[in-house]
Amino acid sequence: MAKIGKLKNKMPRDKSTWLLVIPVLIIAALGLFSFGDNGGMLQTPATETTVATSRPVELSFSDVLRRAKEIKTMNIRGNDASGTLDDGTKYNAVIAYDPELLTKLADGGASISIDSSKSFWERTAMWLPIILWIVFFWLIFRGPRGGISRSIASQNPTKITTGNSKKTTFKDVAGIESEKQELMEIVDFLKDKEKYRALGARVPRGVLLSGEPGTGKTLLARAIAGEANVPFFAASGSDFSGIIVGLGVAKIKEIFEMAKRNAPCILFIDEIDAIGQKRSMQIHNDQDREQTLNQLLIEMDGFSSNTGVIVLGATNRVDMLDPALLRPGRFDRQVYIDLPDLSGRRDILKLYADRVKIASDVDLMDVARGTTGFSGADLENLLNEAALHAVRAGHTEITTNDMDEARDKIMMGPRKIRNIRDDDKKLTAFHEAGHAFVSQHYANVTDPIHKATIIPRGRALGMVQHLPVDDKVSMTLAEVRAQLSISLAGRAAEEIFFGSDKITTGAESDIANATRLARYSVTTAGLSDKIGLVAVNQSSTFGTRTALENASEKTAEAVDAEIQNWLKTAHNDAKNILSHNRATVERLANELLQRETLTGDEIREIIAGKKATAKRATKTAKTTKRKVAKK
Repeated sequence: MAKIGKLKNKMPRDKSTWLLVIPVLIIAALGLFSFGDNGGMLQTPATETTVATSRPVELSFSDVLRRAKEIKTMNIRGNDASGTLDDGTKYNAVIAYDPELLTKLADGGASISIDSSKSFWERTAMWLPIILWIVFFWLIFRGPRGGISRSIASQNPTKITTGNSKKTTFKDVAGIESEKQELMEIVDFLKDKEKYRALGARVPRGVLLSGEPGTGKTLLARAIAGEANVPFFAASGSDFSGIIVGLGVAKIKEIFEMAKRNAPCILFIDEIDAIGQKRSMQIHNDQDREQTLNQLLIEMDGFSSNTGVIVLGATNRVDMLDPALLRPGRFDRQVYIDLPDLSGRRDILKLYADRVKIASDVDLMDVARGTTGFSGADLENLLNEAALHAVRAGHTEITTNDMDEARDKIMMGPRKIRNIRDDDKKLTAFHEAGHAFVSQHYANVTDPIHKATIIPRGRALGMVQHLPVDDKVSMTLAEVRAQLSISLAGRAAEEIFFGSDKITTGAESDIANATRLARYSVTTAGLSDKIGLVAVNQSSTFGTRTALENASEKTAEAVDAEIQNWLKTAHNDAKNILSHNRATVERLANELLQRETLTGDEIREIIAGKKATAKRATKTAKTTKRKVAKK
C-alpha cells in the first residue's frame, strides 16, 4: 500500500520556479548599486564649515532671493534646498529653477552643491516595469512546457487518499444497491488483475457516473477506492482552467503522470463537464478549453488495459459532454445514479439515523414515504434540520413532530409569522378544506392524506399533504382525472362558500400544476381520445408565445381546447362534490380554523361524522413533557 510520503517523493521537482526569482535578484542588485553609489554629486569648491545644531528655519523662494547674500551653504536636490546662513542657522527651502538665483548665491560667496542622483525607489520605479514585461513575455512565448504555466501546474490540485486515512466503503453508501453491484467489477479488477489478464478480458478504462445532484456520485467513487484499498486522486473540472493559456494542458499531463506512477489507483474527476463540453465549430470558441479537452482525450486513449488506473468521472449534464469522450476506450461504461426509491430512502435514513438520537415513535418508513424525490443529500439535510428543531424545542430526542417540521420547512419553506386578517384566514381554511374533502372522496385512487394546515409557509398560506404508499412510475387515467379535481377543489370551495365575486389569487399554484398535468396527459401521454396517440409536446418559445413545432395550427388549437376542456370538467366535478357535502366541508373548515392543523386520521374522523380526538397530537405532547421532566 502506498504511503503518503512515497507519493510525495514521486512528485517531480519543478526547476522553473527559479524563473520567478530572477526579477527579485535584479531588483536587489539595483538596490545595492543605488546604496553603494556616491550619489553623483557635483560640488563647487568650498571650505569646510561648522554647522550649528539649532532647528532649521523654513524659507520661501522669495526669502531665498532676498537673503541670497546671507546664505553660506546650499545643497540642492530637485526643488528642495537646505544649508546654513552666515550666522550658522540651518534652513530648509523649496526653490524653483531660476538662473538669477545661482548668480546671486555665487556673488555672495555661497558654497553650492547639486545632487543629481536618483534614489533607490526612483531607480526601481524606472527599471521594474521594463524587467517585468521582459520576463512576462519570455515566459508566455516559452509555452506550457515551462515558465509560469509549468510553475502553477506544479501546484497539483489533486487530493490524495491512501490506506492511512479514514476509508469510505460500500457500507457507507446506501439506497443505490444496483449501482454498487455494477461497480463491484471495478473493485474486483483492482484487487485481482491476473484473472482478467488470463482470460484476455479488458476492464473498462473509464466509468462515468451521472445523475441528479446529491445522489452520491462522489461518495460512490471514494467507496470504490476504499473497497479496493488503493490510492484515490480527486480533482474538479474547474481545477484545469485558468487565465494563463496552456495551464489546463499542463495540469492534465501532470495528474495522469502521477496516477501512472502510483498504479493501481483511482483517478476521479468531478464535474467533468467543465472541461469535457462539446467542441464548437464557431470562430469565437474557447481555444484553451478545447486544448485541455484534447489533452484529456489523448491521455485517456494512451492508457493500456492493464495499467491499473481507473478513471472515474462525475457529471450532472451528460448531454453537454463531447462524443469523443464517451466512446468505448475512454469512458467505456456509464452508470446513471437515480434518485433513491422508497426502500432506498429508508436505507439512507437508517444510515444517517445512527449519527443522531431518534425517539422510538419515529417511523423511518413513514418519513421515507413522505420524501418522494429526495436525494441522499436531501435526506441527510432533513435529519439535520429535525435535530436542530428538536434542540430549539427542548427535546432530548428527535420526535415525529420534529421530522414533520423539518420536512415542511424543506418542501414549503420556514413557518411565517404573519398578521392575517380573519377573512383571509377563513377563506384559506375553506380553500384547504375543499382540497382535503375531494382528496378523501377519491381516496381509492389517490395517495392518503397526511395532514392539512393553514399555517403559512413560504408563499403558501396553507397546504394539504399526501403520504404516498409507494413510489409511482405512472398514473392511470382515473388518477389523472382525480388529481385534476383535487387541484382545482380549492378554487371551487371559494366559489361555493364565498361567491364568484370573492375568489382570490390563492389558487395560482393549483391552477399551474393542474395545467401542467393536463398538458402532459394530452400532448405526451396520449390519454386524450380527441388528440389521439400523437406526441405534440415539442415546443419552442417566441417571446411570450409558445408554439408546437411538430403540429399544425389546427392541431395546436385542438390541443388548447382539449386542455381547457379537461380543466373545466375537473373544476365542475370538484364543485359538484363540494356542493353535495356543504355541511361536512364547513365542519372541516371550522376545525381547521380552530386548530390550524389536522392529521389525516382527524380529517377522516370529521368527514365520517365523528368528533376528532387529536390522539396523535396528545400522545406526542405527553411523551415530550415526560421526557423533558426526566431530564
